[in-house]
Amino acid sequence: MASLTDAPVRQLLHGRYIASFATHNPDGSLHIVAVWFWFDGKDIYVATSSRSRKARNLQSNPQLAVMIDARDPAASFGVTLSGTAQILTGEASRKANEEIHRKYLSQPALSDPKVGPVFAAWDDVTVRLTPTSIITWDMRQADQQVFGGSFKNNPTYLKPTER
Repeated sequence: MASLTDAPVRQLLHGRYIASFATHNPDGSLHIVAVWFWFDGKDIYVATSSRSRKARNLQSNPQLAVMIDARDPAASFGVTLSGTAQILTGEASRKANEEIHRKYLSQPALSDPKVGPVFAAWDDVTVRLTPTSIITWDMRQADQQVFGGSFKNNPTYLKPTER
């Protein structure tokens, strides 16, 4: 199992990537949604609405998984972190959500009355995940160890992904 101190994990957690956030629907199926996140060195925080499907799912089943990956076809690597969620409200939520919004929105966007206050109003709770499982993958290592560098040496082997 990987660790929060591993360099690729820290790069992903501190970087400005879009995470995939998975919870369990009441019928047992999975609900997966793209989210912004903030990492404080120990926990992962996701701003959301208390009315969102993910927040409602976590109220009945607090188990979740978050996947963060670098979607560069030539250097794809990622981490999946899972554990039990805690939903923050009030001042703790407001402070965490400010950190999340500051990570993804420029200061002009935060100051724009049509943008900053809208995000602040939408996101009235915060999901905090203290990971209990951390799994990583790195296709660069797989290329070196399994494919003998074939993908690195032949950039056209991988077709570009959509933007």
